[in-house]
Amino acid sequence: MKKRSLGHGGPMVSEIGLGCWSFGGAYGPTNESTSHETLATALDLGVDFLDTANVYGNGVSERFIGSFIRNHPNQFKIATKAGIYRDPDTQVRGFNNTPEHLRSELEKSLGRLGVDHVALYYIHRRDQTIPIEDVMETLMRFKDEGKIGGIGFSEISPASLRRAHAVHPVMAVQSEYSLWSRMPELGVIQACAELGVAFVPFSPLGRGMFGVKTLDPKSFPESDFRNGTPRFSAPNYDFNVAAIAPFKDYAATIGTTPAALAVAWTLAQGPHLIPIPGTRSSDHLSDFAAASKLELSADQLAEIARILPPGFAHGDRYSKAQLPGAERYC
Repeated sequence: MKKRSLGHGGPMVSEIGLGCWSFGGAYGPTNESTSHETLATALDLGVDFLDTANVYGNGVSERFIGSFIRNHPNQFKIATKAGIYRDPDTQVRGFNNTPEHLRSELEKSLGRLGVDHVALYYIHRRDQTIPIEDVMETLMRFKDEGKIGGIGFSEISPASLRRAHAVHPVMAVQSEYSLWSRMPELGVIQACAELGVAFVPFSPLGRGMFGVKTLDPKSFPESDFRNGTPRFSAPNYDFNVAAIAPFKDYAATIGTTPAALAVAWTLAQGPHLIPIPGTRSSDHLSDFAAASKLELSADQLAEIARILPPGFAHGDRYSKAQLPGAERYC
């Protein structure tokens, strides 16, 4: 597995990381042993960059990682997040970037992980009532205390990134980016490159759409995040399956899988990109990790662009209930 720098001057990490949202049940039930098998496979493949958050399964993802790394210390660079919360009485989702909340959540995350330091700490979603400059001051204190190695933000605009970076260097920005979610091309990827910030695409496999197997939304468990998402709902879903089918055929013609090809395409968009496909399956991890061995030619990239041009997807990536918090800038 090749390495890339996690931001200018940051640690070297595997160029493909592992998103651990599914450890917390985002796409259906999981368990500790399955998560541990996936983490062991990650080590075997040289995948040493893990991405999790306090809200993934209400701490379950962090606990599963923590129980694994007790017996495998100092082998992963871990990123986690805070800033999203649910009211315990109403279950209404909100955002909190106050110093007190972020410190409390960081301490809980460190406890679940069983570590005293994480390589990267993200603001999961911005609390628009607090200036981003003030949030940076809070995060800088955590860094000065040795609790975090770098500062990150998830789903922010280029303008917000520039404001934050003017206070202190930002290590990474995380946003959804894949062949069917292309908004970061309209500013964030370029701003990250200019500022020396790593860009970390999540869901580079289109939430499973670029796997070999065609998904059946009717089989999704009730807890699956994709339920009600416009791209996975009728009639959009059938249109999307038809649009992606030629891409899967093309992957086969060049001797690879659609998952590996989709991740390789992401890697080819810039040396500062570090995609974090998510899975709770060792087999799926082995599949997409093979992207690190693919070097796509200009002709192959052009063919992918012909098959799946920007904007081909039918439906929005989020439902109205899922959208709040992500900064939209175009």
